[in-house]
Amino acid sequence: MDVKHPIGQLQVPEKVTIENIQGWLKEIATYTVRLGETVGSLSDEELEKTYREGAWTVRQLVHHIADSQLNMYQRLKLALTDDNPTIPAFNEEEWAIQPDTKLPVECSIKMLEGINARVVSLGQTLTEEQLNRVFTHQINGEVPVSAKIAKLAWHEEHHLAHIKIALTE
Repeated sequence: MDVKHPIGQLQVPEKVTIENIQGWLKEIATYTVRLGETVGSLSDEELEKTYREGAWTVRQLVHHIADSQLNMYQRLKLALTDDNPTIPAFNEEEWAIQPDTKLPVECSIKMLEGINARVVSLGQTLTEEQLNRVFTHQINGEVPVSAKIAKLAWHEEHHLAHIKIALTE
């Protein structure tokens, strides 16, 4: 298994269907329950475990998931409301060491509950036309809404796998 990408790289079908979107939304809708079951009763010592040397701790991963999903949700909304907006990247490494990442993981799980509920609600109403709307990422170039929904689902599962690996080490 590739520990860096335990569930594999993000794979977005060339032609994303409403069925693809619905599948990703189901993953997003159940995510915070699954994350909470995994990290909710961990000790401080367990929250400091990593899945590989030099990687973020479980605590940092939980906070990163919330930070990243927040940024991706904002990008999704901008793509749906603006005409191909240019979106800046965010420095994940710097975000991961800010003082708020010392807070209990429950803070980020609560944040994710709200973000994910909003993503699912929004995603369930997307039309084919909206799925094809785009934003331009400062580094990655043009990204369609359909690919952003895929990444929202993949990203959470990707880091949940990292957390589970860290907890078995």
